[in-house]
Amino acid sequence: MRDFEPVIVAFVCNWCTYTAADLAGTSRLSYPKNIRIIRLMCTGMVDPQYIIKAFLEGADAVLVSGCHPGDCHYMNGNYKARRRIKLLKEILSQFGFEQQRLRLTWIGASDGIQFAQVMRELTDQIRILGPNSAREKMVI
Repeated sequence: MRDFEPVIVAFVCNWCTYTAADLAGTSRLSYPKNIRIIRLMCTGMVDPQYIIKAFLEGADAVLVSGCHPGDCHYMNGNYKARRRIKLLKEILSQFGFEQQRLRLTWIGASDGIQFAQVMRELTDQIRILGPNSAREKMVI
């Protein structure tokens, strides 16, 4: 299990978390390279079926991250995302996945340091948790 490198899919808000990721990169802050960033205009656009599909296709973790509550460029998109993630966490075990594999964070545009820290923490947590069980069933 030492060689296990988790695959993490991150659905991020264009206005805040994606900008923080860009800031982390231009500031040369290190974070694991196994993050697959999917930029959306708003976390409110993340449909739970996208998250389930990521897990079923072998992602070891999924991160949804956007603007802080109250700072959404689309009024209430982050509140919508928070409700969806809360409900999805409750039913995730029915699909055979641990709740710890799904994480919701709020990272502002100027929080490049926080972005790098969250990515390192999530990667370490998933390394301990181990590979996604769906990955074992995949034929590559």
